[in-house]
Amino acid sequence: MAAKHSKTPRQQTGGKTPAVGKAKTTASATTTTAASPANTASTATGEVAKRARRTSHRSIREATPVTMDDVLSLASKATKRADKSLLVICGGLSHERDVSISSGHRVQGFLEEAGWTVQVHDMDGSLLPYLTDESTRPDLVWPLLHGANGEDGSIRDVLEMAELPYIGSRAKASRTAWSKPIAKNVVRMAGLQTPHSVTLPESMFRELGVEPVIDMLLGSLGLPLFIKPTMGGSAMGCTVVTEQSQLTQALINCFAYGDVALIEQAVTGTEVSVSILEFDGHPLVLPPLEIWTPSGTYDFEARSTPGPTEFYVPARLDAKTTQAVSDAALTAHRALGLRDISRTDFIVDAQGQPQFLESNVAPGMTDTSLLPQSALAAGYNLPELYTALVQSVLDQKRTD
Repeated sequence: MAAKHSKTPRQQTGGKTPAVGKAKTTASATTTTAASPANTASTATGEVAKRARRTSHRSIREATPVTMDDVLSLASKATKRADKSLLVICGGLSHERDVSISSGHRVQGFLEEAGWTVQVHDMDGSLLPYLTDESTRPDLVWPLLHGANGEDGSIRDVLEMAELPYIGSRAKASRTAWSKPIAKNVVRMAGLQTPHSVTLPESMFRELGVEPVIDMLLGSLGLPLFIKPTMGGSAMGCTVVTEQSQLTQALINCFAYGDVALIEQAVTGTEVSVSILEFDGHPLVLPPLEIWTPSGTYDFEARSTPGPTEFYVPARLDAKTTQAVSDAALTAHRALGLRDISRTDFIVDAQGQPQFLESNVAPGMTDTSLLPQSALAAGYNLPELYTALVQSVLDQKRTD
C-alpha cells in the first residue's frame, strides 16, 4: 500500500532514546554522520561475508515479498490466542532500560488487544526460574531488551539453552550485527557501500601515545570524522569531529561507553532508516523513514532533548533511490543472517548511494519509535501486524 508523507514530532526517537521533535514546515533533508567498514575481521566473519556474497542478491530476487493481504491472513488465523502464553522480556540494566520497558509494554498492549495472553518480565534474577518452571514457562518469548544483553546475543543464548522459541535473530547473527566493525565488513562484502574507517582500542592510544595516533588518523582519514563505540545504541558516546581540536574529547566521550572506538570518515547526506519484518522467510520492507535535524547530526542530544527533529515517512527520496535504500536494507538483513525483525540505518549520499551505518536486531517499539511509525504510514494496524509476526513464528514450531 502506498503511503503518504507523514511528519511526526516524537517523544522517543531512534527507536530507543527519548526525544521531543518540534514540527517545521521548511527544512532541507541534509544530515551528517558516518559509516564505513572495519579494516580487519575474524575468520568467522570472513566466512559469513563469503556466504553473503553468494546469497544476498539472489535472496532479494527470489524472496516473495509479503503483502498486506498476507499479513491480514496470518493475523486472522484461528489460533486460540488466549491459550498461548507469550512473554515479553524488557528492562535490564543497560543505558536504554527505560525505553526498553516502554517498548515492552507497548507490544504487550497491542498483543493483548488482539486477544493474546501476554506477560512482561524484567531481566533480573527471577527470570530463569520463570522461564523453566512448567507453571510459568511461556510458549513464545519476544525479547525487547535494548543494549548489550538484549542485542549482543546473550539473552538469545539463554533462550536457546532453555529450548524456548523466540521472536528475532539468533544469537550468532545478533552478535555479528552488534559489533559495528564486523557488521560493516560483512555488508560491504555483500555489495553495500560504507566509507573507510579504522577501529582502535583505548589501549592503542595509551601505548603508542595520543598525539602520534591522532596525527596518523588525520593524515589517513582527514576531516570530518565520526567517532563512536564499536558496540552500543542510541548514539551514546558518538561525536562528529570537524576540527582537530575536538578529536581528543571525542575519543574520551567514546571510551566512556566502550573500550574500542570506530573512527569513520563522515558522510553528508540524508539519514534514513528502513525496518523489515519477516514472515516465514518472506520479507515485508516498510517505507524508508527520513530523519532531519537542524544540526545535521542525529546524535544523542538530538534524540534525548526537546528540539525541532523531524521525521518523514516515506523519506523524501525519488523512486529509484527509495528502491535502492529498500534493497540495501534487505541485503543487510540477509547478509547478517537476521530473522523476523530488524531496522537498518543509512546515509544516502549526494550521489543517491545508500551508505550503511548499522543494523539493529531489537529496534524500539514504542508508539513513537521508527519501526511503528513506518508501519502506520504504510497503512498497517499494529495489533494485526504484531499478531501476524507471532503467528508466523508459532507456525514454524521453532526450537530456537
